[in-house]
Amino acid sequence: MTSAAAGTTSEQQPPPWWLYRGDGIPAPGDLGARLPEPPPWRSFHGEPVQPPPGEQDEEIERKLGRPDAEAVRRADRAECDMVNAALLLRRPLLVTGSPGSGKSSIAFRLARELRLGRVLEWPITSRTTLRSGLYEYDAIGRAQAAMAQPGSEPRTGDFVRLGPLGTALLAYERPRVLLVDELDKSDIDLPNDLLHIFENGQFTVPELVRVSRREAETSVFTDDPDRVAVIREGRVRCRAFPIVVITSNGEREFPPAFLRRCLRLELFMPGAADLAAMVRAQLPLLVDGQRQLIDDFLNRPVGDSLARDQLLNAVFLTTAGAYAHDREAWQQLITGIWHSLSLER
Repeated sequence: MTSAAAGTTSEQQPPPWWLYRGDGIPAPGDLGARLPEPPPWRSFHGEPVQPPPGEQDEEIERKLGRPDAEAVRRADRAECDMVNAALLLRRPLLVTGSPGSGKSSIAFRLARELRLGRVLEWPITSRTTLRSGLYEYDAIGRAQAAMAQPGSEPRTGDFVRLGPLGTALLAYERPRVLLVDELDKSDIDLPNDLLHIFENGQFTVPELVRVSRREAETSVFTDDPDRVAVIREGRVRCRAFPIVVITSNGEREFPPAFLRRCLRLELFMPGAADLAAMVRAQLPLLVDGQRQLIDDFLNRPVGDSLARDQLLNAVFLTTAGAYAHDREAWQQLITGIWHSLSLER
């Protein structure tokens, strides 16, 4: 397992094989279109080719803050090496670390840096199934539509919606970014269920296969808002294997067969410079009281697990002057905001 400690990279020229630089700043030109060819064993040729996804500028800026060179968190060498290796090998990246260490941010930095459009997010719970990630079929809705129009046959595709994983596996010319968030919270079988999908980059929708003689090609809804995709003979097969970022809080181990198919990266909590960059990306003017909050955040008691969002919440309150007049009340407020996440795990 590779460990990525907190800290920033030196201002050296990145290695020529890197596409991801870990700063979240959109690269000039179209880096996503310049991805090298995949290894022969990770090459796919799905059809029909889908139009590119829409941009997600507002959502990514909400997650990461401004793409400002003066207010960026620069990833260290270990993170950049492993992320770029996953890009070139077309393998899922399994990112582990404590809550708030910035695991999911990697997916949004990738999408913004490489200009790959909207991030597909698949949050995992104990009730999540592979089927829910691939697609949903509204059988009741189809039956109701058939009853409402006797003698007509509703289009089956109108009642199919692809999930985040299913949408990521459509035949795009450039890879989609898929965030599989907190896989360690899943049912014990889900990691094994993903093996076949990650190896073969395809799946079928049985409800569409059954009607493929009369609906050889049909459009279905996708996980992208207000977008549809064309599916042929009930089969979804990728063209560019998606960039899959899987996060885990380390609450459980995964099967060896699953781990063999992933590249692994461990993140530790960020240091003062990274936290200051994160705050500046959201709130450009960093004042003395906010710098003190960063120091207090880093000097909390050992074992008191906090997330970076909790720091941002406290910093934002300082902009309203919450700390200026009553220090005792401010400390009580901070204690309430900075409740330890270790009690929630």
